[in-house]
Amino acid sequence: MPGANANLLDPAAIARGEALGVIARQIVEGYRVGEHRSPFHGFAIEFAQHREYTTGDDLRHLDWKVLGRTDRHYIKQYEQDTNFVAHLLVDGSESMEYGSTSLTKLGYARVLAACLSLIILEQRDAVAVNIFDSRIRERSARTDNAGKIHEIMHRLAGVKAEAATDLGAALHELAATASRRSIVMIISDLFGNEDAFQKNVERLRFQGNEVIVFHVLDPYEMEFPFTGTIKFVGLESAGDMETSPASIRKSYLENFNAFRERIRKICGRSSSHYVLCDTAVPLAETLGQYLAFRQGYRTR
Repeated sequence: MPGANANLLDPAAIARGEALGVIARQIVEGYRVGEHRSPFHGFAIEFAQHREYTTGDDLRHLDWKVLGRTDRHYIKQYEQDTNFVAHLLVDGSESMEYGSTSLTKLGYARVLAACLSLIILEQRDAVAVNIFDSRIRERSARTDNAGKIHEIMHRLAGVKAEAATDLGAALHELAATASRRSIVMIISDLFGNEDAFQKNVERLRFQGNEVIVFHVLDPYEMEFPFTGTIKFVGLESAGDMETSPASIRKSYLENFNAFRERIRKICGRSSSHYVLCDTAVPLAETLGQYLAFRQGYRTR
């Protein structure tokens, strides 16, 4: 695991490009990613040719259609497409400004996007960073030049939480411009129209893209530990409300847990990866567990 300093995400530091780059590198280098096959390689596999089956070949690669037509056993061989484009879609809407501690969801998203960009560029693949609220408001040109990482860090460090969320519209816009067989990484609290989210995730998958959903949530959103009388300040045009948390805790948690389950099911049905990112859990831990899963998933 990375050193403890990599887990202490200082809000002032992650708002500066140079410091954000240092923090991201601390976290990423803890896994020595550069010495291993990229955790993001392996989804873009192209069929290359057939060869005759020999004893010991993996039957999972047997071409059953050819067997049915010719009564001969052939193995499908593949050529891995080692260059891909990762499109990062980072939520910069007003709801991302929430944080029960000094680390907001947006701050967490900045560092996560920085880490992912660093991993991808160090593997000589390409990355494009998109910031959205009700639309994609900022986009960087895709690049496979590791020297551009400083520009990416400055862009991420400068992201402000603004306006309401329309993830469906942002995904629709991305689907219209993203090349096929890309990896789309969504970093968001996913508050918004779930039907539009599902429709556009399915569209991206139909186009042959891989989709990874990093669901960024604050522990207070998931646990609702408030006591006394609290004034809840509405975000993204929602009105303010003063109430006793005890009177609404049960219904709130039922609704919120149902929301999380619906999102997981949308991802599951579309064969997209779902990653819960609890801002109370060190980013190094969450990212490390997911990268380890990817390595195992791709080498099975």
